[in-house]
Amino acid sequence: MCNTLINVYVKDGDLVSANDVFDEMPEKNSVTWACLISGYTQNEKPKDAFAAFGRMVSAGFIPNHYALGSALRACQRLGAEGLKHGIQIHGLVSKTRYAFDVVVCNVLISMYGSCIEGSIGSDYAWRVFDGISNKNSISWNSIISVYSQRGDVDTVFGLFSFMQKEGIGFSFRPSEYTFGSLIATASESLNIDCGLSLLKQLLAKIEMSGFIEDLYVGSALVSGFAKFGAIDTAKSIFQQMGTRNAVSVNGLMVGLVNVKRGEEAVEVFFEMRDFVRLNTDTYVLLLSAFVEFSCLEDGKRKGKEVHGYITRTGISDSSIAVGNSLINMYAKCGAIQDASSVFSLMCDKDSVSWSSMISGLDQNECFEDALLSLRTMKRNGLIPSNFTLISTLSSCSSLGWMRMGEQIHGEAIKLGLDWDVSVSNTLLSLYADTGCITECRKLFSFMHNHDQVSWNSIIRAFNDSEESVTEATKYFIEMMRSGWVPNSVTYINILAAAASLSCIELTHQVHALVLKHRLMDDNSVKNSLLTCYGKCGEMKDCEIIFSRMSERDDVSWNSMISGYIHSNFLVEAMNLVWLLLQKGQRLDSFTFATVLSACASVATLEHGMEVHACATRACLASDVVIGSALVDMYAKCGRIDYSSRFFELMPLRNLYSWNSMISGYARHGDGHKALKMFTRMKLENQEPDNVTFVGVLSACSHVGLVSQGYEHFDSMSKVYGLAPRIEHFSCMVDLLGRAGDFDKLEEFINRMPINPNILIWRTVLSACGRANGRLPALGKRAAEMIMELEPQNGVNYVLLANMYASGEKWEHVAKARRAMKVAEAKKEAGCSWVSMKDGIHIFVSGDKSHPEKDAIYEKLGELHKKMKEVGYVPETRYALYDVEVEHKEELLSYHSERLAVAFVLMRKSKLPIRIMKNLRVCGDCHMAFKYISQIVDREIVLRDSNRFHHFRCGECSCNDYW
Repeated sequence: MCNTLINVYVKDGDLVSANDVFDEMPEKNSVTWACLISGYTQNEKPKDAFAAFGRMVSAGFIPNHYALGSALRACQRLGAEGLKHGIQIHGLVSKTRYAFDVVVCNVLISMYGSCIEGSIGSDYAWRVFDGISNKNSISWNSIISVYSQRGDVDTVFGLFSFMQKEGIGFSFRPSEYTFGSLIATASESLNIDCGLSLLKQLLAKIEMSGFIEDLYVGSALVSGFAKFGAIDTAKSIFQQMGTRNAVSVNGLMVGLVNVKRGEEAVEVFFEMRDFVRLNTDTYVLLLSAFVEFSCLEDGKRKGKEVHGYITRTGISDSSIAVGNSLINMYAKCGAIQDASSVFSLMCDKDSVSWSSMISGLDQNECFEDALLSLRTMKRNGLIPSNFTLISTLSSCSSLGWMRMGEQIHGEAIKLGLDWDVSVSNTLLSLYADTGCITECRKLFSFMHNHDQVSWNSIIRAFNDSEESVTEATKYFIEMMRSGWVPNSVTYINILAAAASLSCIELTHQVHALVLKHRLMDDNSVKNSLLTCYGKCGEMKDCEIIFSRMSERDDVSWNSMISGYIHSNFLVEAMNLVWLLLQKGQRLDSFTFATVLSACASVATLEHGMEVHACATRACLASDVVIGSALVDMYAKCGRIDYSSRFFELMPLRNLYSWNSMISGYARHGDGHKALKMFTRMKLENQEPDNVTFVGVLSACSHVGLVSQGYEHFDSMSKVYGLAPRIEHFSCMVDLLGRAGDFDKLEEFINRMPINPNILIWRTVLSACGRANGRLPALGKRAAEMIMELEPQNGVNYVLLANMYASGEKWEHVAKARRAMKVAEAKKEAGCSWVSMKDGIHIFVSGDKSHPEKDAIYEKLGELHKKMKEVGYVPETRYALYDVEVEHKEELLSYHSERLAVAFVLMRKSKLPIRIMKNLRVCGDCHMAFKYISQIVDREIVLRDSNRFHHFRCGECSCNDYW
């Protein structure tokens, strides 16, 4: 009677009453003790169960298999902490008749499986299992469960097979527990195909066994199939289940969220909420479903509705997990203010709350707020997790805050999180983005483990210079030698490195590996190959890849257009743009900017205006990227008035817009306007960069503002913290050289903190040439330096010859030309070109190849005659050969720009004449163009290698200061 009372109280969870009955019993037996021990175990009081078991043994009672089983289950519930007691009880069991009792041994199997991790626990459990002479279905289920917890697929299914063979005649039929372990094991398989195949085989067997409607088995199947993305199968099983609970609902929702079918997951929730008692995990899953909506705005709206419901019911107040999910949902839907409100109203916050908020701020580009939140989190005594550090390091990378990143790196080392490969990978990206290549190399060598992302990150870091690209290739080879198979991201990174150097050999080798690893179906890889071959000038290869692409995205078209432009195939690039437009495809801002840049590079104003019209029709002209490209294009095509007008109409300007306008004015010789634009830029709080100061110093150079040039040069470091680069020193050398202040020029070069490069010495030599040979010492020094630095470049010999020719030192000119011949150096041929409706016409000096050559030379003769009539006298000092005066005049008369202007004047028009020249215009042609503009009463715009010259009514915009 007392034993029955104890059992009743135990089942009701009333252990106090059970103890009272136990204590009042005058006589106790083994069953009484077993009831008490079982009561403690069932009510999650394992330590009290041990104590009762110890008192029982001390009192001289021999434990029966129920008492032993309950005590061993208490050990199992304590995990590793209960192992010591479990071994002691096992030792006691071995001395009794229960050493081979199947009930006790079954519990021992489960105890060892739970208390000892890894293969050692499995081995102990196996020894007990192997020692059972009369195994039953529970024995098999117990050992299968042990190996299932280890994820040992082969052993679990091997044991299941043996169980069925052994069970012939003994009715060892699989139960719901057997199938539960088998499904769990198959679901944890790392090989998706293998796991899915096993689940399908189990499903067939379960349907035959009649367990498909079982709640436990059905829920496990739904979760398993959903996890592998077999949603239709999971939904079918879900519909067949006799009853459903939160586990089955959650399993199906997890699968739907994982395959980004958030709308369907929400439908499941609303269908089942009135039939199933849902738990906190269900609401967490529901909130994660909203971020997988095809329209995030709809997801946010639905999320707000659910937020209102869980607030009214008090769910969000009682669960930190739900609050964290709300933060995550709002952040991923772009509603960072709502996420912040939820966070601030949470009564209790854990490290996940802070991590979710910091991650949300980083994702929504609130980088500084993310870093401030990390500081607040630490002040509140919470320790950042690896996810927190990853988000804050990402914010540092976006801001370019390397110092802050280093501090967080130190924090990671203190917390031992630098061992986390994801943290180290984020650090690699930070150092790569901030140009800290040495730190990247050091960090990678100190990393304890490398994964695919680590190798991809280190390869990406090394693609800026010749030295680092070589190192990227070394890491790529080392990666493959370490057993890693490159993925699409790896190939994209190594191809970017090859493209930066235009290295065709490396491109061919990587292309071969892409084919070997069957990644040519990946559009991103094909786009990278297009870019790489395009930068290497191999447009035939580009065309083959492009023609074989089944799907072409914006990047594919842009890569082809950029490749054509890089290879100077502007017509082909424009044809591709027209094809895109004819196909009805919307061009993006990058495409327009790329084409406009090409039009600017060869000064094809008509094509540029056509592209402008297309951008306007596509409603993209107000885009800041396209707008800036238009400002640059019009400036480089000679229409600085259009450039200025469009600049003023821009609703939003960026740094590139200001730089294009400043350099445009400088290039057109209007230095004063360029400097006014710079002043206005500062007033509008746009911080200048190094490119800005190249434009500003060029403006000072073109109008001879030496003192202002010095002021702006000094302000770079003193006011803006910008270290002058070699191009800024070159601008100052040019400024002083044009002004003829050679004493200051020599002093400036001698005081430069960096060694003058070839550009500096060429600028010096050009300045000496304009000084009519008055400074042979400085010119000779410059000549020696450029011959030492670039002995194979013909431009250097030409500059030297020009310097001597300007001083009529013909023997030195001949010597320079002989040296050029000995060195086998070649110079770029001077040419001029004009863009007409029937295409681009190119001319070289003394050209006889043009189809209309006779008419051109006749027109040129007429012009020369009229020019001389109004006072033109050829400046024969610009004919750089020691020949008779008449021959010098003839040489000057047939320069390429004169042939070009004569050709244009053959056509009837009053529009400005636009001529491009690849070299600097000579002084005699400059003088001639002033006369021609007066004679024909038309504006002539000449763009040479240095600047624009606008000739109107016998005057030039440069005021002869060039």
